This record gives sequence, C-alpha cells and structure tokens, in this order.
Amino acid sequence: MVRVANFVFNSFINDSRVLKESHSLANNGYEVTVVAHHDKDLKKEEKRDNFHICRVAYLDRTVTKSKWGKLKAYLQYVGESISYAKEFDILHCNDINTLPIAVMIKKIYNKNVKIVYDAHEYEIETYALKGFQKKIIKATEKLLIRHAHKVITVSDAIANEYVKLYNIDKPALVLNTPPYKEVGKYDKFREAFGIEGKTIFLYQGGLTKNRGIELLIEVFQTLDDESVMVFMGYGELDNYIEDVSKKSPNIFSHKAVSPEVLLEYTASADFGISTIEDSCLSYRYCLPNKLFEYIMAEVPLIVSNLPEMSKVVNGNNIGVVVEKETTLGIKEAIEKAMLLDKELMKKNLKKVKSLHNWEEQEKVLLKLYRELKS
Repeated sequence: MVRVANFVFNSFINDSRVLKESHSLANNGYEVTVVAHHDKDLKKEEKRDNFHICRVAYLDRTVTKSKWGKLKAYLQYVGESISYAKEFDILHCNDINTLPIAVMIKKIYNKNVKIVYDAHEYEIETYALKGFQKKIIKATEKLLIRHAHKVITVSDAIANEYVKLYNIDKPALVLNTPPYKEVGKYDKFREAFGIEGKTIFLYQGGLTKNRGIELLIEVFQTLDDESVMVFMGYGELDNYIEDVSKKSPNIFSHKAVSPEVLLEYTASADFGISTIEDSCLSYRYCLPNKLFEYIMAEVPLIVSNLPEMSKVVNGNNIGVVVEKETTLGIKEAIEKAMLLDKELMKKNLKKVKSLHNWEEQEKVLLKLYRELKS
C-alpha cells in the first residue's frame, strides 16, 4: 500500500481541507498519516476514521509568541517530521512552510519519494508577509517548487500566477468545497436569539481584520431591526463583536460550531456574506470555503468585488456583488439582495452545488495521485 505523509504546520483540529483530502486518499487505497505539530491537551498519536495522525514537536501557541520561539518550534517540527516520514512514498505538503521537509527527505534520504505541494493561498502575497520575510519566502518557494512532482492551488487566478512566476505547468485546481449535502431549512438563529420574522444576514468564518467586519457592523447599526446581522466564528475580533452585539438590537454574536452541524446553521440564514478586503493579492484571488458553504446550504450570497468570488456569484446568478467596499456600497448590496427572486436563487444554487462539491474536487485529487505512479 502506498504511504502518504500529509504535512500541516498546525495541530490539526479544524483544518477541513486537510481532513477531506486525507479521507479521500484513505478511502481510495492510500495509507495516510497527517503529520501535525503537538499542542496541549492533544494526543501525539491518534486514529481518525480511516487515517492516522502523528503530532510532533510540541508547540503551545498561547505561550510561544516571540519570533525566535516560533522559529525554534518550527525547526524542531521540521527535524522530527523528517525523521518520522523519510520512508514514506508520497509527501503531501500543505502550505510553503512544510515544503522544505519533503525536499530535504528527497535529497538526503529517499530519492524515489514523490512530492505534492498544496498551496492553500497565494503563499508569497499574503497580508502578513512583508519586507525581508517576504523575500525569503519567495526565494524559498522559487527554489523548492521545482522539486514538487505536482502542485495544487485553490483558485484559477492563483494557478495562473504560479505559472507566470515560476514557469511551471499550471497547478491542479482543488477548490475548498464541502461534501455534497441536501441540507434543508433550519431556524437555529431564530430559535437561539428570538428573531422571528426578521431577515437574517450571516457572516461565518474567521473574525479577523481585513474581512469587512467593521464595515458590516457600521452598516447594520444604521438599518432598522427588520434586518439582522449574525456573526458566527472565532478570531481576534471576537470580544469586539460580542460588545457591539450587547448594544445593537440587530447584531448578534454566535460561537463557532462543529463541522458536523455547520451547514444546519448556515441554512438558518437568508443571506450569506463573504466580504474580504482587497489588501493583498492572496485575498484578491481567493475563493474561500465559506463561499461554497453558503452555496451548499442554498443561501444566496453577498460577496466582495474580487475576481474569483464575483465570477462565481455573477456567473451563476446566485447573489449580489458589493461594488465598492464602503458603508454605502454594502448598504446598496443589501438592498439589491432583498429584491432577488428567491425561487430563481434556489434553482441556481442547486445547480451550482451539484458542480462545486468535494466529490467533484476529489476526482481531481485522485487523478493527480494516479499520475504520480506513472
């Protein structure tokens, strides 16, 4: 049996993409081990359904916050990962920080190993990456990507950028879609908050800066309470949103829920909002999994005017694109959304979800893996 080490530099708790890929590979005859970093209250070795998890190099992120501390933890993760996975057949590297592991294994220990590089975003153009650090990461990716036998990305625009940057074959496109599911209609938020008879707009996902959250709050504070905004997720703006929700009658804060029930909550909204500020190329070219979760729950969308997101929404007539990331622009998008033909939206969403689901993405992944054998 072909052994796959699926490297990820997190503790592997909520990484839905790595989880889906691991399940798909294991269901199709591969022996899969996710190699993650160890953290408090987690098991070092764990069986998850049809694959294994091995956590190496203990890293408590609540304690290790300095740059040198993080670097030390990363180097320990690299060293222990190499030691653990040097005899595997395929090394699947999630994000740029795991690619050096695979290349070192290939160069030093196992010349026959196959390498898959899975870039979850436009790795060298993220918001946090600047200055000297950006130059180092770009040089690292340019040097190492040529050692990958297959490259995967998450949007067509990012795939095209990698071709231009590194003169490589166009990476395979594996979208961040959920498994196909007939969700039905739920009323989780109306039941939780007592907001019967109101139109619910939902933002689910990371509660972080550069996601238009502050603008959304500003807009909904000016609207009548017949339209309500629910934020569901976690992140640095958690406390801020919680405080605002106590003062604003039409803004609500809901804790993140488990993946198993997530779509039931998504389907409890009337509209799903995915706003991302055009603050870096990684954001500009993104296709976030939340967008596809709204589609799977058959909830019309309101999204930022970014190339890939607007192409999905406008191209399939499943919602509204915010023309300008301003309070006025968002308010106009909300007004347009309220006028949408609900039956047409439902019909179109059903069609799109039949095309954009994990079962379809899995076909791309498995084809890519079959090609590694040839």
